[in-house]
Amino acid sequence: MSTKYIFVTGGVTSSLGKGIICASLGRLLTSRGLNVTIQKLDPYINVDPGTMNPYEHGEVYVTDDGAETDLDLGHYERFLDLPTSQQNNVTTGRIYYDVIMKERKGAYLGKTIQVVPHITDEIKSRVRNLGESGNYDVVIVEVGGTVGDIEGLPYIEAVRQMRYDVGRKNSLSIHLTLVPYLKAAGEVKTKPTQHSVKMLQESGLMPDILVCRAEVPLEDGIRRKIAQFCNVDVEDVIASLDAKSIYEVPLLMLQEGLDKRVIEKLDIPVTSEPNLDGWVKFVEAVRNPSAQVSIALVGKYVEHHDAYMSIVEAFIHAGAVNDAKVNIKWVQSENLTAENVGAHLGDVSGILVAPGFGGRGIEGKLAAVEFARVQNIPFFGICLGMQCAVIEFARNRCGMKGANSTEFDGATPYPVIDIMVEQKNIKNLGGTMRLGKYDCQLQEGTRALEAYAQVDISERHRHRYELNNNLRADLESCGLKVSGTNPDRGLVEIVEIPENRWFVGVQFHPELKSTVTKPHPLFTGFVKASLEHQAEG
Repeated sequence: MSTKYIFVTGGVTSSLGKGIICASLGRLLTSRGLNVTIQKLDPYINVDPGTMNPYEHGEVYVTDDGAETDLDLGHYERFLDLPTSQQNNVTTGRIYYDVIMKERKGAYLGKTIQVVPHITDEIKSRVRNLGESGNYDVVIVEVGGTVGDIEGLPYIEAVRQMRYDVGRKNSLSIHLTLVPYLKAAGEVKTKPTQHSVKMLQESGLMPDILVCRAEVPLEDGIRRKIAQFCNVDVEDVIASLDAKSIYEVPLLMLQEGLDKRVIEKLDIPVTSEPNLDGWVKFVEAVRNPSAQVSIALVGKYVEHHDAYMSIVEAFIHAGAVNDAKVNIKWVQSENLTAENVGAHLGDVSGILVAPGFGGRGIEGKLAAVEFARVQNIPFFGICLGMQCAVIEFARNRCGMKGANSTEFDGATPYPVIDIMVEQKNIKNLGGTMRLGKYDCQLQEGTRALEAYAQVDISERHRHRYELNNNLRADLESCGLKVSGTNPDRGLVEIVEIPENRWFVGVQFHPELKSTVTKPHPLFTGFVKASLEHQAEG
């Protein structure tokens, strides 16, 4: 079977959930035994989101091969339980950068470089290369932005051309649109969808299936109207109603028959029905937990929850394993001081200090760490959160007055956190950190080994600074336990305080590997410890 390509566009407004629809369709197709991957085409001119402010873009999702990508790739991995790579995220910045570099090297033999064919050909090659690289049965391609955006036009044109290149039986166009309900009039309105499809058609792309976001069920008459004025069959008008959880969307799409319509239109030889037993069990656990637990997430981007998207989802996965709902208390680290930390954190059963960059809010994070350590509240520090745990321990347990990270204080007398040697002379910030998957060996008798149940692990990283091994022995002599190290370079990956109930800091980002079917063991252990602490009162 030739690789099938499904192109998903969006209209009317942004934030309709193209990524969730792509991930849900991918889940349904993989549950039928197909080999599926998903690619994101992002229209922004940044080469990648690595240097973008989290308030602008949300979290940066890092893949095993070290690519800094769009957060939608996190949804793809969590739903499909398959790793993505640099090939799965394409930006306008990367496309233009590569075309210009080729032009500078004379690769185009002196031709005038134009959007058509050179930019569109580069886009198409990225899509085709992904499909061929993994012998995929289906490649789902999410086109970012909204139809009609100027920056999205080259992508729509590339999709139009590619549908011609691979043939109609090997390609499909799905358009996600909005069907609003006007409460004052008591009516569902189809006109925005009609205009959106018309705009797509003006670009030469005819949708085969319409997925309609709606607050209320779409009656048969509404579906027929949409089908008639948008040139699709009634069966190809799929309702996507608001759901309480994103994890319910695959089940809703199954009820609507989205996967069946895709299989029929692409003539995919699949006879098995979707096996979603595990997924249904997970959704039920999320819907009907036996317990609830409050955990504080201390960070400096808490006003924009997308900045910590993978952490939020990892808590959902770990909560389901523990038959509990994790209620996140969002705590702005800039508001925390040694004097008021108890008022902010005294009512939670666990404290997570989140990753980040820069000195803003650091003293508040240190106050949160100290409160968790002294009050023996389960603590989890991720990346910068782990570094804050080391700084706080050095200052208050080891007597290292003024201990700090050289990121915040280059003249600190105790640089317990220091920049990595290979990072010291780097000028370009984009894509130059310690990125992607690295190995870690765990020590016997540690919380880490208890959670993972294996000595050799690998996790994804995104950092420039590390625990300073020159001061490691001093920290260990005061009671800090190094429970995980990189076997190649001896870099500290995990620290613990053994006498505390559950106090773990990790240099890597465990949230990036948590999926529905494989909840991350550290999050699972942390939530379990928080529930136990809550039960003890």
